[in-house]
Amino acid sequence: MPVEIPKDKWPGQVKVVTIGATAADGGTRTSTITVGGEKALPFMHFEAEMPHEPVIALEIKDRKPDDWSQLLLDEWGEAMDTPGAWAKAAEAAGADMLQLSLSLTDADGEPNTPDKAVTAVKSVLNSTGLPLAVIGPGQKEMDNELLVPVAEATKGERLLLGTCMDKNYRTIVATAMANDHLVTSQAPMDVNLSKQLNILITDMGLPLERIVMDPTTGALGYGMEYGYSVMERLRLAALQGDAMTQLPMIVTPGFEAWKAKEAKVGEGVPEAWGDWLERAINWETLTAVALLESGADILVLRHPESVRRVRMAIEELVLA
Repeated sequence: MPVEIPKDKWPGQVKVVTIGATAADGGTRTSTITVGGEKALPFMHFEAEMPHEPVIALEIKDRKPDDWSQLLLDEWGEAMDTPGAWAKAAEAAGADMLQLSLSLTDADGEPNTPDKAVTAVKSVLNSTGLPLAVIGPGQKEMDNELLVPVAEATKGERLLLGTCMDKNYRTIVATAMANDHLVTSQAPMDVNLSKQLNILITDMGLPLERIVMDPTTGALGYGMEYGYSVMERLRLAALQGDAMTQLPMIVTPGFEAWKAKEAKVGEGVPEAWGDWLERAINWETLTAVALLESGADILVLRHPESVRRVRMAIEELVLA
């Protein structure tokens, strides 16, 4: 007799979120991305269809970074010299969308300015038609100083602005509401803190359909198990009907993996670690694929080869 597979039927569903706006929607993007809509745990196709596949973003910067691995500098080469050229190269590498991370200082060590941030964002928008996330340097005052003029200068493009945290969300949310953008909400690996931040953001009037949740994670071997379990619990809560967890999740395996010693360091490590480049790409790829299994909807990577490998993994999981 055939064995019937037990199936769960969940009462909840993840919200559907669309990033980017085409000309028909009042923007200039040639494509948009839509994520979310899940009614079951990741890739459980026999329980419910996965309406939107996970997407891959490539992270670029507004200037050549000082703290990235030499392997990444070698890979991107002269494309890193301008954000527009880097955006074109990232699109050619197969990204579904881009994340432009704004720097705290310029190449000369001077504080970044709103004019420079706006110029960098417009350069990217003029160089590629992909949807765009713009992330501040990570300091409250500077994030607000840079993201408000960026949001105003790109009104209607439906950018994904970040990062909203518990002590720094009001200004970013307000400018997103005024200029038709979306936001990321980031909490430090905690289900209740993630829910609370989403409540605070929606209390300002921004609908859930314009929020993407960043639960924070760690690289392979660096808090992966804890980060994975938090994401899994957030997705379970969403499927069980908790409205404040029913948001697509964005994760940053590129940032996390490339700051880990196993990916970043090529000398003075055990010979058994093997080839530096292969090891680094594996570290990023395995981090990303693990997070796919915990419910990630948007993966932000840094190396083109990682994009190729993660894309293959997504295709296999979707077809499984």
